[in-house]
Amino acid sequence: MSTVDAEPEKYAFESNVSRVMDIIIHSLYSNKDVFLRELVSNAADACDKKRFLSLTAEHPSGDLRIRVYPNRTENTLTIEDNGIGMNKNDMIQNLGRIAESGTKRFLDTMGKEKKEDMSLIGQFGVGFYSGFLVADKIDVISKGSDGVQHRWSASADSLDQYTVSADHSTFIEGTGTKIVLHLKEEADQYLDEVALKTLIEKYSEFVSFPIEILKLVSRPEQVPDESQPLGPDGEISMKTVMKKVQDWDVVNTKKPLWMRSAKQVSKEEYDEFYKQTFRAFDTPLNHAHFAVEGNVDFKALLYLPSEVPYELSRDMFASSARSMRLYVKRVFINDKFEDLIPRWLLFLRGVVDSNDLPLNVGREILQQSRSLRIIKQRLVKKSIDMISDVAKRNETEYVTFWKNFGRYLKVGIIDDEKSRDELIPLCRFYSSHSDNMTSLPDYVSRMPSDQKFIYYAIGDSRSQIAKSPALEKIRQKGYEILYLTEPVDEFTVQNIYKFNDKELKDVGKEAVQDLSEEEKSEKEQKNVDTEALRTWIKEVLGDKITRVEASTRLVESPATIVQSEYGISPTMQKYLRAQAVVDDANQGQFSNVFNQAVLEINPDHPIIQSLNALYQKDPQALIAKNRVEIIFNTAALAAGYVLDSAVDYSKLIVDMMTDMATQ
Repeated sequence: MSTVDAEPEKYAFESNVSRVMDIIIHSLYSNKDVFLRELVSNAADACDKKRFLSLTAEHPSGDLRIRVYPNRTENTLTIEDNGIGMNKNDMIQNLGRIAESGTKRFLDTMGKEKKEDMSLIGQFGVGFYSGFLVADKIDVISKGSDGVQHRWSASADSLDQYTVSADHSTFIEGTGTKIVLHLKEEADQYLDEVALKTLIEKYSEFVSFPIEILKLVSRPEQVPDESQPLGPDGEISMKTVMKKVQDWDVVNTKKPLWMRSAKQVSKEEYDEFYKQTFRAFDTPLNHAHFAVEGNVDFKALLYLPSEVPYELSRDMFASSARSMRLYVKRVFINDKFEDLIPRWLLFLRGVVDSNDLPLNVGREILQQSRSLRIIKQRLVKKSIDMISDVAKRNETEYVTFWKNFGRYLKVGIIDDEKSRDELIPLCRFYSSHSDNMTSLPDYVSRMPSDQKFIYYAIGDSRSQIAKSPALEKIRQKGYEILYLTEPVDEFTVQNIYKFNDKELKDVGKEAVQDLSEEEKSEKEQKNVDTEALRTWIKEVLGDKITRVEASTRLVESPATIVQSEYGISPTMQKYLRAQAVVDDANQGQFSNVFNQAVLEINPDHPIIQSLNALYQKDPQALIAKNRVEIIFNTAALAAGYVLDSAVDYSKLIVDMMTDMATQ
């Protein structure tokens, strides 16, 4: 039982503590667990101060440590350190004022020239009061360099004052501090040693001082064996039994790998740290370990996974998949900050540790700041370098990475204008010239001298694109065509627009071919020759198309459907419908781009010539109109469109085959 002076001195808080307590409990901290992080961080700060002073004063600091232990009988949780401690005046100055920082004054006193040596020293401010999230009363027992032990006490029900008294409880050897939390009834989970260990491992696993918790362990012990007789000389037989005893167990045994020099860390250590820290089973493809000094000082360790994390396999941008862990002075803050890395790098794993980030007093809400912007820029740059390194090192390995994470880089081209030029060469596409993927630099290097554009085609699959009639003339010329099969591809290439002064052109849109003067003249003449036929076809099809053109892109097929310059591909149309962005009855803002189809016909094809004969004979004949519908729907299917009515199309085919069979 502890005893204290009969009459403790009462002091009034110098700030409106009741109001600030309400802010802390209801606004700053969305998770009550952070109280342990804050108090352990304060204990680490105190140990850091003592270590620094011992170096300057040439007095050994001894083995510095932090201890966390519960007492179920008294319903208390104690956080204890053997750091610098506080005297009576320190308690009044540091604990009696909201957001007052003894550490800040300590830095000012020691001089700015010492700042580098004390980079680990934090601030003892509002974070201390997070203890009231889980406690009705807080006692702080501390002994400073004057050798006198004092107790500071405050209760949640009387936050207008606190008391300070001399303390005669358990003696603190040397200097140090004990923070005793008298827990609320609903906070009894913090009396469980497993729960405490889990929280320490989550938030404070890389704190530089050992954090110990008191736990029951089994130890062998020799005791008399009463079942055995005495020996010849009267000696007592002994036996070994396992006895439960309490002992201190160090929780934070992992070392902050990012604090070491990259030259001193082996690949095996990097891989093991990745698997342990991020609970991953794959081996990372690459890593980037670096430090930045200047306007913002921080250290970082980034990893490029080799396999898609489980959370991202279900949702490409799942917020739960964020794993860029932010530390301040090796104390874990959060791994879900949206502003630390852009969404297109969501798949990365890594650690960022900085002393320069302006966190709010709760350390939970990261404020928009110049420091954050600089960190983000450097992380993006290093990430691109890391990805580029894999591409240069091993193309087979990189293609595997691309198949897993290529969609994210495509989104990066769309979202991140500053990084676009660096990301474009990292893109990989299938093409008409190879079963292997290719890059834009490689594509350009293979272009014939007479080819003016980079051609691409959009479809649901490579096989479907390869058979598209729209590719016939370009393939005949020997030009390579990139195959784009993902919905995001269309937006990506629109944001690339040009590469090495070569425009990217969609072969599924009209007026994309680099026609010679002779070809242009031929197209104009064919349009003149088929004007009446084209006008009639448009009347039959109505609003299904915008117009009919004589084609120069068709070689073997009778017709194809392309989009006008501002239309969207059939693949994108299907995607928008599947995402419930539009429906057939209500296309809303997309109505103008959905209705941009152009039917191109091949006047030299026997089917078109046969259609022209039917038109010349009787433009109102049902057989002629049905033939137009068949040609249009067949072209739509070949181009990748979904028919308005597959049943109607089937009936047209059956009727035509019946006519042929009965002739």
